Amino acid sequence: MDDIFLLEAIERYLNGEMNPEERSYFEALCKKTPEIDQMVVEHNMFMHQMDLYVAHANIKHTLHEVHSNLRSKGDINEGGELPTRGKIIQFWNKYKRVTAIAASVGGVIALFISGLVVYFSSVVTDPKLQQLGKDLEAVKKSQQYQGSIINEVKSKIPSNARLLSGGSGFLIDPKGYIVTNAHVLRGTGAVVVNYKGQEFNSSIVIIDQIKDLAILKIMDTDYVAAKSIPYTIQKNNADLGEEIFTLGYPRNDIVYGMGYLSAKTGFNGDSLSYQIQISANPGNSGAPVFNKNGEVIGVLSTRQAQADGVTFAVKSKNIYSIVEDLKNSDSAFRKIKLPGKSILKGVERKTQITKVEDFVYYVKAYGK
Repeated sequence: MDDIFLLEAIERYLNGEMNPEERSYFEALCKKTPEIDQMVVEHNMFMHQMDLYVAHANIKHTLHEVHSNLRSKGDINEGGELPTRGKIIQFWNKYKRVTAIAASVGGVIALFISGLVVYFSSVVTDPKLQQLGKDLEAVKKSQQYQGSIINEVKSKIPSNARLLSGGSGFLIDPKGYIVTNAHVLRGTGAVVVNYKGQEFNSSIVIIDQIKDLAILKIMDTDYVAAKSIPYTIQKNNADLGEEIFTLGYPRNDIVYGMGYLSAKTGFNGDSLSYQIQISANPGNSGAPVFNKNGEVIGVLSTRQAQADGVTFAVKSKNIYSIVEDLKNSDSAFRKIKLPGKSILKGVERKTQITKVEDFVYYVKAYGK
């Protein structure tokens, strides 16, 4: 869709100018295309900011007119001589409503801007925090520049699409439902690759930017569903100092990492995440974090830019929350069943890895 026509459509949608059929089609398009949905959110925020700015400007203009009228009547004296006490009281009684409105609008603007600053600085732009998604477009250009061929299977990515970002993901239901981070899915679609190099088409079914989680569904006739998943997903908080390990795709092949849980909250006290001590690199985003019993306790998401090994993972209980949101929003997903039992407790680590690696995927997001 042409950018100009897209912006016009977004404005018509936000202004309530679409007929029911157009609105239904546009909302379905937003649901299927995260990039357009994000544009709607950003444009709506921009319009709100503009409305607040206009209101603020109008108040300033009103106060300026009031000031000019008072000065022309002699109620105020800018030459240094103060007006009488009676005139001050008259001034307050006459204009206190305008002053209250100005203060209210100013407060709303301040709160709104503060909220934006806090949100975007902590989630997106804080230089101390680095997302662990991989820029696949940059990797591909670099390899092409060096004259090498990317070591990949014959891709199922559409020929007219561009690889944009990548990370890791893992199955939460044998029918092909995969959890990853929201920030991994920069494009409009994705393919997933298992540790054997087999690539599968998938569709994006839900993205939650607040929790930084997303769910994909493998939609490929080549995919053969396993009977069960060997691990479970923990509902409760993990213990401080607990030993953890992870499997993910900072490279084209699967990589193992080991560490421990170092704090029960994430960056700047984020209650949705844990802080863990483990080495992580771009591509690890979306990787499962297991405890020694083979229970998923979190999803790797970010790392502290200038602190070696300080990494953050979204708490696993948020997976239950996003799955519940998906079931409530669309009855077609009500049969999703999260794994209820781990068969990895008491099993040595090498065997745990062997049993888990077939359920961890390399996620490649693309756009047109």
